[in-house]
Amino acid sequence: MKIDSEHLEILAAIVEKGGLTEGADELGKSQPSVSRSMALLEKRIGMPLFEPGRRPLRATELGASLARLGSRIRSANQEASLLVRRFRQGLAGRLRVGGSPIFTDGVVAVMIAEFQSRHSDVYIDQSYGYLDSLSVGLRNGGLDIAILPLHPRQVPVDMDFLPLLSGRNVVACRADHPLTRVKGITLDAVARYPWIAPPANSPLYRDLERALKSIGQKDFMINFSGGTLASIQSLLMGSDSLTILPYSVVFQNRRTIPLAVLPLKIDHPDRQLGVLTMIERQRPPAARQFIEFLHIEAQRLQASMDHEEQVTHRRR
Repeated sequence: MKIDSEHLEILAAIVEKGGLTEGADELGKSQPSVSRSMALLEKRIGMPLFEPGRRPLRATELGASLARLGSRIRSANQEASLLVRRFRQGLAGRLRVGGSPIFTDGVVAVMIAEFQSRHSDVYIDQSYGYLDSLSVGLRNGGLDIAILPLHPRQVPVDMDFLPLLSGRNVVACRADHPLTRVKGITLDAVARYPWIAPPANSPLYRDLERALKSIGQKDFMINFSGGTLASIQSLLMGSDSLTILPYSVVFQNRRTIPLAVLPLKIDHPDRQLGVLTMIERQRPPAARQFIEFLHIEAQRLQASMDHEEQVTHRRR
């Protein structure tokens, strides 16, 4: 025997509210249509749902049991409707995000944590990569969005790029490094210390080479290369080594990783950290929410960094 689940929902509303009219009002239906539904249900099961001649209505033992099932069905339907609505609004769902390692770990991860504290039903599947692998992931549908630093000329013709943060690199070291106590740092002073290099296939590695040449460091000693942001930060904290890092990474982690920025003028990359997406592809609704959130948080971070730089400049 197959019973119409809608009939069970109607029965649950009638029993809960204590009458046909009250149940119809709860469901937004007319009283005659509710009566017809109950008549069809009684005919289907061949037994009465309500005790005859009782006012207000009182369900039979079977009617009460079926009403409890109907209440569960109604709750499940309401939950399903809410879930669909949240998916459509971008408040739930799965989002596949790829990003360049240093920025992802140093800047974006903090934003992801804040985003998920507000949208806990959005599951983010995050992976690492650079432009070549990330663009492949976007094209083959393996990624919904990519977050990486790009120059406008690097943006593929079939993709959109939303800039988030301007590119700026700094020479970083541990907070109590000997050079932090030196006024007017000279080339000879810098030359005494080894360098930590980012992964060789990363844009930041090329930034390191260009930055050191811009301050006259043609022959520089590298004592560690590759690794994650966490390993680079650990090496900085435990040695006198220097490295090149995006200023946003140093700034974002300043409360947990006490690094110093040396007042050395170096060439900055003509790139911006931003969000790369396919032009002609429908993204999950959660992507729109996430991108808007990243944009707002990046603006706040940029304003904080600009303010800090102004304060530091005045102190000098």
